[in-house]
Amino acid sequence: MAKGSKSRSRGESGASDLTLASAEEQLAALGRREVSSEELTQAYLDRIHRFDGALNAIASLDEEGARAAARRCDEARESNRGALHGLPMTVKDGWEVAGIRSTAGIPALKDYVPAHDSQVVSRIRSAGAVILGKTNIPTANADFQTSNPVFGRTNNPWDLSRTPGGSCGGGAAAVASGM
Repeated sequence: MAKGSKSRSRGESGASDLTLASAEEQLAALGRREVSSEELTQAYLDRIHRFDGALNAIASLDEEGARAAARRCDEARESNRGALHGLPMTVKDGWEVAGIRSTAGIPALKDYVPAHDSQVVSRIRSAGAVILGKTNIPTANADFQTSNPVFGRTNNPWDLSRTPGGSCGGGAAAVASGM
């Protein structure tokens, strides 16, 4: 939804409508308690299960960790609210996320699970974001298309015969499809 446009009604579709809204609109809905972080997180997980089979945008998914983080955000709504409090999101596979496989698409790292977050991920978490998982990238982030020998190719949601390209191709496909 474009910046400055009117907020849509949550109606029956509720949190699932929000997966296609801007982060700003999602945060506003969370702040107004129109939706809980847990509901929004589940809506994203539902979309991932629905669309990622054809897209291959999500390299690693942490459903249990995301649900637990969302629950903690909902329980702490009144305290320690960071700028991204309760907002579900993914990070590209090039960033280390504690407890989630981090490969950068490199076969030698296919089983690497870091114990600590990278500085970027640490800051995102400190701001209150809920990490759903990791998105696919080109091998070592060093190509103009999104394919690697660990996770394979990410497909463009508007034309499955193409890849979204670039270092954020998995993230781009995820955003475009509301995942």
